[in-house]
Amino acid sequence: MLAVAGLALSGCTKGNEEAKRLRAACDGGTAAACDSFAIKLQKGEYVLRDEARAALLYEAACTGRVGDGCARLGLMLQRGSGGVKRDSTRAIGLFEQACTNAAMEGCTQLGVLHRRGAGVAHDLPRASALFQRACDGGHLDGCSHLGMLYASGEGVTQDFTRAATLLNKSCDAKIALGCLGLGQLRLAGTGIAQNDSIAAALFKQACDARESAACFRLAIATEEGRGVPQNFERAAGNYRRACEERNGEACARLAALYDKGAGVDRAPERAKSLRRQACEYGYADACPQRPEKTS
Repeated sequence: MLAVAGLALSGCTKGNEEAKRLRAACDGGTAAACDSFAIKLQKGEYVLRDEARAALLYEAACTGRVGDGCARLGLMLQRGSGGVKRDSTRAIGLFEQACTNAAMEGCTQLGVLHRRGAGVAHDLPRASALFQRACDGGHLDGCSHLGMLYASGEGVTQDFTRAATLLNKSCDAKIALGCLGLGQLRLAGTGIAQNDSIAAALFKQACDARESAACFRLAIATEEGRGVPQNFERAAGNYRRACEERNGEACARLAALYDKGAGVDRAPERAKSLRRQACEYGYADACPQRPEKTS
């Protein structure tokens, strides 16, 4: 097992003592302790933050059949975070290993990849089964993804009531995607009572938790004055946040505000640039229209 040296563990608080205990247990070969200590290293919790060392310890934990260690290492490799080189292929294998070893985070992440067809087959029934397993195992992020599938009818029979139950459960646990999905149901009044104000509040909650799609929904509500007071400046700010996350329609809507000078200074050239971005991000309505050929 990998030794952990050079860490600043000062003081005598309960947290310091716990970190010391985990370090000693990890050095002694306890895989679960390596996983727990790696979490502290990754967060800088009672130890000096060291993400590269955390990755090594997650790998040690994974080798010791601690599924959560496999999932956490997979996330680092998928994102290329903490000085760890991005490796999507290896991340997929780690998520599969994690799910096999009953680490529900791995099942959820594998489901996300199957839903997108990212590095694995685009398989919505497989994604829904993985989300269901994760949700049943208490991983509420899995519940949020499953709820979104029931809302859209992807890979499952569309069921708004079931969707609302799952999304509400995950939103109560502060899962941003759950709040976004629940807000969409509230706005439409499907599976749950329609309420614009509650929908806007849910979008804000998810947006504050950095769910860019929720920032986009909140921007629309704020621009239209639906459930919240109309405010073009705030709408522009949230369109900008969503645009920066490659949401093409958000870029196009922000461009429209620059054309009108609503909430921002009028800037036609900036609007043109944003529409080009929107087109690049796949929002076809923002792309230049080719003239029809005449016979």
